[in-house]
Amino acid sequence: MAYIQITGWGVSVPDRTVSSAEIAEKFGVDEDWIVSRCGIRERRFVADGETTASLAVEAGRRAMERAGLTGGDIAHLIVATATPEQPSPATSAFVQHELGVAGSAHDINAECSGFVYGLIMASALMQIDPRPILLIGSDTHSLTTNPADRDLGILVGDGAGAIVLTPGETDWIHSWDLGADGSRTGSLQAKAGGSRMPMTQEALDNGLHYAKINGNEIYLNAVRLTVATVRKTLQAAGKPVEALDLVIPHQANIRIINSIANHTGLAQEQIFTNLERYGNTASASIPIALTEALDSGLLKQGDLVLLAGFGAGMTWGSVLMTWGGK
Repeated sequence: MAYIQITGWGVSVPDRTVSSAEIAEKFGVDEDWIVSRCGIRERRFVADGETTASLAVEAGRRAMERAGLTGGDIAHLIVATATPEQPSPATSAFVQHELGVAGSAHDINAECSGFVYGLIMASALMQIDPRPILLIGSDTHSLTTNPADRDLGILVGDGAGAIVLTPGETDWIHSWDLGADGSRTGSLQAKAGGSRMPMTQEALDNGLHYAKINGNEIYLNAVRLTVATVRKTLQAAGKPVEALDLVIPHQANIRIINSIANHTGLAQEQIFTNLERYGNTASASIPIALTEALDSGLLKQGDLVLLAGFGAGMTWGSVLMTWGGK
C-alpha cells in the first residue's frame, strides 16, 4: 500500500487588486458593510489574457519546483475548477500541455469543495498507482459573475493553488468525509450553457449564463453541512476538537467561518483565514490558504490539520491529516 505525502505547494494570484472600497462604490454601499458582512478588504481579479488555466499552470509550476519535479515526473494531473477554460476540452488538458505533464489529466467540478474532493481522489489513486500526482484548484469567478449582482460581486476573487503528492512510507490521512445533496442545486447555479439549457441569444440577454446565489440558503446549509462533516471526520479518527493544531476552511465568508467555529467549539486561534486579502476564490481557497500557512511557519511538521470545504451542488468535504505523517 502506498501512502501520500505532500512534497510541493504553490500559489498563483493575479496582480490586479480590487479593494472593497472600489466594490462598495460600484454597488452604492459602504465599504464597512462589505468588510463586516464578508470579512473581505480586497480581492484579485484576472486581467486580459489571464484565465483559469494560466493561473493553474503557474501554481502547478511553483508546486513542482518546490517538490523538485518537472511535468515529466507527474503521472496524473487533477484540476478542480467550476470556471473551466471552455466547455470542452477539460481545463486540465490545457494545463497538461503547458506544464508538459507526462501522464493523465482530468477535471473535478465540486465547486468550492473541489480541492478536498481532489485530495481524497488523489490519495485513492496513489493506492493503485504510487507515482507523483499534481492537484490544482483554480477559479476565475470574476468572469462568471454578473457585473450587476451585488450578492456575488462583493465575494468573489480569482486565484489558483496547487500541491504535489508523492508516495510516502507513513499515512498522512487519518479520516475524511465527502458528500453531496443534489436537491439543493438551486442555491447557487449558472443555468445556461449546458445540455439542460443550451446557450441561446435569449438566455444570454437574460443573463442566465451568470452564476446566481440564494444567499440565505447557502449560508444556512454551508454552516450545517460543514459542521456535520467536521464532526464526522473527527469522530472517525477519534480526535477531539481541542486536538487540532490548525483548521483551514473554505474561505467563503467570515460570518460562515465564525458560525462553523461556534457550532464546533473551535477556537479562533485554531482557524486560518486569508479571505481578507483574496476574497472567495472557490476551488483555490483551501490550497492558497494551505500554502500561506506553510510558508509562514504556522503549519509545521507533526501538526494535526483539518481541511473543510462546501460548495454548490451542494457538496461538502473534510479531511484530517498529520502534516508529515504519523
